[in-house]
Formats: sequence, structure tokens, C-alpha cells
Amino acid sequence: MYDIMIIGGGVSGAACARELSRYKVKICVIEKEEDVCCGTSKANSAIVHGGFDAATGSLKAKLNVRGNEKMGQLAEELDFPFRRTGSLVICLNQDELPKLQELYERGIDNGVRDLCILNREETLKMEPNLTDQVYAALYAPTAGIVCPFGLNIALAENAYTNGVEFKFDTEVKEVRKLNEGYELHTTQGIFQTRYVVNAAGIYADRLHNMVSKKKIKITPRRGEYCLLDKEAGDYVSRTIFSLPGKLGKGILVTPTVHGNLLIGPTAMDVEDREGTNTTAEGLKQVIEKAGMSVKELPARQVITSFAGLRAHEEHDDFIIGEVEDAKGFIDCAGIESPGIASCPAIGEMVAELLRDKMKLEEKEDFIPTRKGILNPNTLGKEERNVLIRHNPAYGNMICRCEMITEGEIVDAISRPLGAKSLDGVKRRTRAGMGRCQSGFCMPRTMEILARELNQSMPTITKSGGQSQVLAGRNKNEKL
Repeated sequence: MYDIMIIGGGVSGAACARELSRYKVKICVIEKEEDVCCGTSKANSAIVHGGFDAATGSLKAKLNVRGNEKMGQLAEELDFPFRRTGSLVICLNQDELPKLQELYERGIDNGVRDLCILNREETLKMEPNLTDQVYAALYAPTAGIVCPFGLNIALAENAYTNGVEFKFDTEVKEVRKLNEGYELHTTQGIFQTRYVVNAAGIYADRLHNMVSKKKIKITPRRGEYCLLDKEAGDYVSRTIFSLPGKLGKGILVTPTVHGNLLIGPTAMDVEDREGTNTTAEGLKQVIEKAGMSVKELPARQVITSFAGLRAHEEHDDFIIGEVEDAKGFIDCAGIESPGIASCPAIGEMVAELLRDKMKLEEKEDFIPTRKGILNPNTLGKEERNVLIRHNPAYGNMICRCEMITEGEIVDAISRPLGAKSLDGVKRRTRAGMGRCQSGFCMPRTMEILARELNQSMPTITKSGGQSQVLAGRNKNEKL
């Protein structure tokens, strides 16, 4: 019997786990995939939005602004990449200016600080590679960019350090009400808990509808992206938005915290809740519409494309709170953009709700900090030489594109909630994310995984489950 079981290991579930780990309570996170950060949280724009887009008075607006305010301190405590770069929403003619003014006024009502509208000259001075058609722009200096993998993993690792259990490859098939609490029927057995936090992303409606007569509906909304090489990483310095439409904020152009340039996403409602395939039509749309915001977009520098699914709730707002006819079942559903920006505040809100309901006591020994994987490239020459003499693995380069060493990969595998797959290593270290997209480093990374996990090479997977990389061999055969 657990006190709280959190379903879902994305940023929302991990943020709830981390905030609840401040208290004397038995918590478990259940995740259907082999790692945290395997759903919406791994494939998104990585933007910490300023908070001017969401409707005033909505949970999206409130939690976006609060989450944005908390992100800087959280990044310092948990050691993940975050930069306040600012954002620009551009309009291309005078007729669009009223929409820009509307966004500005909404942002002020939402409590966004330091918003201003720039004229053409001010905008182009700030971002000279914008289209010559730009007429004006809404500037939000509090907006930023973050590493979504780093954020998600940092939250989960810190929660684990503070006593939260994690169960992976564990899919919830059925939720049953008990006289007190709930029984979760999963692919790994049956678990009982006093309270449930439903942070299951695009599957959150299915779980909610198992316990409540008041149904909710979540539609998977696919967004396709292109990632450009680091040679194009400084093409813009801030996140560039076009004016938002019915299906979202449109195609953006943004630098990433790791020095690439990201463009996207499209917005297509789909039926398949695992439908993260890209399409020729979608990627063409990404490049064409991004080119309407910036001139001479270096599209030849695209090194990969990907798609993610957003959990779009039909009333277009977050659903966070105890279900009216299912006491003890806490929804954390409909978390789409600005979910990344909002997650620190989402975790705070859910933790405060359960603290008050359960009358939880704070721990005296809560550990608020976490140190990320050591990157030797951040050290001075002498410090790095000392590190390599102490541990030669930090002198053995595995991923040449991203300059990732064997020491970093070993750390990614051996640390709390360590990597168990190629994608797990990639999300923690960036090994395989560079120009060659794992073409050079994948065999060496597999060797390190097999060695550190004491497994045979054929058992090593790309992303868990049946995603073995080596075909036609016995899984127990040593290489």
C-alpha cells in the first residue's frame, strides 16, 4: 500500500514527485516506458513561454507565469540547462497590429513582466535575420529555452534521491476504487494506494474515465519539427513566433540550449496515441512557414526531424485537481503547451493540494539540490588533465559530434535512475544527437551499455521493449 502513486514519468509527473518528496509520505511513480521522459516531454519546442498567450484566468495562464518565475532557481538547484533568451511574436503588416496589441494586453493581465511592442527598426536591430516584411513585434524578455530531457531527468533523479520509488515498463490497465483508496492493475501486477495522481499525458483521459462519470476527452495533436546543425545555431538569438492561430502558436524558429536551431511544430489532430511519425507534407510545411518568419533559412543544415504528440483537452485548459466523484484521484491532465514552462508550478500546486488533504509533514532531511553529469569541456585545461589522470575514461572520446566521453556515458548509466538504452544515454549526455545522428558512436555506446549493465550486446535496445538494434542473433550470445 502506497500513500501516493503517480501515473506518468514525464515533466508533470516528475515535478509532482519532486515536490511531494519534501514530505513524509510513501510515493511511487509508475511509467509504462523504460525510462522517464519518453512521451510528450521528450519531443517539444523546449520553450519556457512568457505567459501572454493563454486566456486570462485560465490555469494555463496562472501556472505558466508562476512556472516561468520558478524556472531559474529550479535550474540552479537541479543543474540543468536553461537560458532566458526572450521571445518575439512578429506581425507582417499594419492589419495584424491589433492582434499583437491584444496579446500584449492579455500578457499584462496575466502578470507577465516587461512586455513591450517594438517597431520594425527595433525588431530588425534585435534580430537582423528576420524577414524584411516584419512590421512590429511583441517582445517578452522573460521567455527562455530549456533542455526538456535535462529538466525531466533532473526532477526525477532528485525525487528518487528523496525516497520516491519508480517502476518502469509498468502500464496501468485498470483503476478500481476501493473503500479507501485505489487498486491499480498493471502489466507488472496489482498495486494499492490511498491517492492517485493522474499525469499520464495523452492517456490521462482514459484513466480519468475509469473512475469518473464526468468524462473528459484528450486528442493527440501531432507536431513535426526539424533540427538544424550547430552551424545554424546562432541564426536567431531569441524564440521567433508568428501570430498564434486556432491550433496553437504556429511555426516557431528558436535556438536551443545546446547550440542548434529548431523549427516547428505543425499541428495535426490524430487518432493514433503513438503516432509520432513524420510526414513529407508536414516537414515541407515546417520549412516553408519558418521561412516566412526568417529570411534565407539555412534548411540544408537540417540534421534530423521528429514529431511529438500534445495532449489537447477539448476545453483548451489544464485539468488539475481532485475528481469530484472520485475522491483521492487527482487529475493532472490536458498538459500541452505551455506544459514545460508550467511544470514547476504544476508540481507545486499538486503537492500543496495533497499536503493539505493528507495533512503531510515536511521532512527535515529533504535534499533540494542535484548535480548533473560532469562535462569535461566545461573545465579548464589543468582541471581536465587532473580528471583524466584520475579517471582515463574522461579522455576517451565516444561521440565526436557532441564531444561526449566514455566517462560521461558511464555516469549516465550508473547514476540514480540511470540509462538502460541508447536513447536513455542520448537524453542524458547527447551522445548520438549530433550531425552524424549516432552513425559513428552507436556501436561504442552499445559496448559500454552492455559492459556496465552486465548484458550481452544483442539485448541492448534503442528505447526499451522490443527495439533491439542487432538482429538475427541470440539475445544471450556474447559478442
